Amino acid sequence: MEEYQSKQVPENLDDPPNSRLFAVTSRSITEDELRESFSVFGDIQGVWVVKDKQTKESKGISYVKFAKSSQACLAMEEMHGKVLMEGTKPIKVFIAQSRSSNRHRDVEDEELTRIFVMIPKTFTEEDLKDTFKEYGDIEYCVIIKNKFTGESKGLGYVRYYKPSQAALAIENCDKTYRAILAEPRTKAAATDEYSGGGGGGRGDYVPSVDSMNQYALPMADPGNYPVMDYRSGDFTRCLMMSTRAALTQEQIFALFDLIPGMEYCELQRDAYGMSKGHALIRYSNLGSAVYAKEKLNGFEYPPGNRLAVNFVDDGEDRSSPVGRMAMQFVATQMMSAVWNGPSTSQVMKPPGFQAVSPMSRVQTDVNLPPLKKLAPPDSKSKERLFVVFSPSPLPPDVLEDVFCRFGSLIEVHLVPGRKVGYMKYADKQCADEAMAALHGRVVNGVKMKVMLADPPREESHKRPRNF
Repeated sequence: MEEYQSKQVPENLDDPPNSRLFAVTSRSITEDELRESFSVFGDIQGVWVVKDKQTKESKGISYVKFAKSSQACLAMEEMHGKVLMEGTKPIKVFIAQSRSSNRHRDVEDEELTRIFVMIPKTFTEEDLKDTFKEYGDIEYCVIIKNKFTGESKGLGYVRYYKPSQAALAIENCDKTYRAILAEPRTKAAATDEYSGGGGGGRGDYVPSVDSMNQYALPMADPGNYPVMDYRSGDFTRCLMMSTRAALTQEQIFALFDLIPGMEYCELQRDAYGMSKGHALIRYSNLGSAVYAKEKLNGFEYPPGNRLAVNFVDDGEDRSSPVGRMAMQFVATQMMSAVWNGPSTSQVMKPPGFQAVSPMSRVQTDVNLPPLKKLAPPDSKSKERLFVVFSPSPLPPDVLEDVFCRFGSLIEVHLVPGRKVGYMKYADKQCADEAMAALHGRVVNGVKMKVMLADPPREESHKRPRNF
């Protein structure tokens, strides 16, 4: 492995976090060519080209260390899939794992887009968005509130669309916000309230990622939320979702956000930061809540795991004439949809939500073409797509349902033990159309990165691919 020049090598290669890139390139790409291509994104502190110990030839794997994580993230976003030299294959660029990490997977983009901040308790979600929007486009903001009083706890989340935007916010926002990346809470949590002191001279301190565990806020048990039955007329804007599968906050958010009007979504966790299998969701209007309950209660997600969605008491007074009229109106709409079939239910269909039956296995905001037949199994493959799934792969039958709609799909192959797969097409144009339509999209709560797959290597000491 090539060494950094001694004057360039930082003492800690992971300082700041996520500032080192892992690149898969052609074996002919040199260190100087990598440095020249990546230097436009910021201050490069060093480049490694991994070489075979015996032959001293490049293995086609390299590392690039930047001075800032925002520079590394921007380089990843811009250079992934680019061709550095004519005649070479497109490179793949990822954020490198921490050298102390014991994980066996790449750092996902989704882990780099959400930040956790301390804010004044007077902040509204609009204030939070206005404060951090200068660093990039914001997907959503959430303020953590006391479950009983509804008052802000002075803590919040901001999710950006790109990792470089989140990194810029952490680097450049006022240090009093103590912005850090919000990672999954896996260690013991502390108390309901943030107990950090404000010692003199510590105003510029930014907590480490591990220190986020002290912010884990256990939610009350579902028993504290009286469950309603819509047949009794007790409609509310709040829903409680129960699941036996280990769903993440992001998966639940993506699923319920398909219905417009969602203003709050939080997965309940115990004192150790582990999921309780329940989530609380609140909508801004009664109609959206009723529609979400009707469509998602009993829905299998992921396939084989049936969700339970029920109304919970949101503390609002529905005894007034206006409250009773609103409930009666929504009840009439819903019952009309149930008795009169799909044509009437279209009245309640929110924009951007694909019309599907309650038992449909595909939930997505993509406008998918109609189903098409698979190409014959013995068809010659003209193009293969490489798909990366986050947080977990979709079932093969769901993938086949989605990717066959663009025509000439031969087969779907998932790589065992990894969050990737290949789609084999008999026609290149059909593959290109599928890639253009599905790259970056969410299907059944799973985000997909769809790219052209590298052609199988002709010279390899490994077993030949059979897909």
